[in-house]
Amino acid sequence: MKRTLLTRYFIVTFCWSWAIWIAAALLCKAGVLGDQATDKVIKTTVLVVGAFGPLVGAFAAVRAEKNKGGVGLYLKRFLSFNIGFKAFIFPLLILGGTTLLAWFLPSLFGYQKISMLLPSAWVFVPYLIAMMLFGGGQEEFGWRGYALPKLEENLGYWKSNILLGTIWAVWHLPLWFIPGTSQQLMHFVGFMMLTIGYSFLFSWFRKLAGEKPFSGIYVHGLANAFIPLFPILNMQPGAPQPAFWIWVSLTLFSGIVAGLAFRRKAG
Repeated sequence: MKRTLLTRYFIVTFCWSWAIWIAAALLCKAGVLGDQATDKVIKTTVLVVGAFGPLVGAFAAVRAEKNKGGVGLYLKRFLSFNIGFKAFIFPLLILGGTTLLAWFLPSLFGYQKISMLLPSAWVFVPYLIAMMLFGGGQEEFGWRGYALPKLEENLGYWKSNILLGTIWAVWHLPLWFIPGTSQQLMHFVGFMMLTIGYSFLFSWFRKLAGEKPFSGIYVHGLANAFIPLFPILNMQPGAPQPAFWIWVSLTLFSGIVAGLAFRRKAG
């Protein structure tokens, strides 16, 4: 039963997101969506709506398991905002630290630091809230909120997070075919290193928070909010991306260290 529900979750998640994103990619390919301001707004909206796939998948699986009333109870679990000091501060230090280092280190080897994309550092907090709601945080109703606990129950910490990180990377695949997305500037292998590293870290942060699922929304939003504060992608097509490779390597390394720390504490 659990395996069937988990399969349902992944199928609905991929069908929702891929149907929307592939349609957008085809419209771009056909020239229906271009680089006009209105077209960019439409593409951004489509990207955001598609990213709700993990939430839709979770709703479908929970409803199949517990009927209609189960969805409300499921969402109620995410309203426990008191995740504790460690689960609040460690993501700030680790996610912020790795992104800052990746942004800064290339300048020591002659590369120019990429200018901050936010209009001011003062808008970081409002931007973080936006990322938690619409820029990645909403995915965590599914990835860490629904799928991860079931995977860890059957596969354990290491295998479940490697598997989920890989699936998470593949889920993003249509974005490489939509002009203007950041994924077009990333190597897919590097992106998979990032998602697996994030999976380890986000799982560890969740455990620091006493398994409260809101922690996933917070840390995913935080991870994405740091990117325009300390940009790690050169937006020129074909340009070298040293900051990106440092970033994904540091994230994967940090995730493995977090996993080892969790394993040692768990005995």
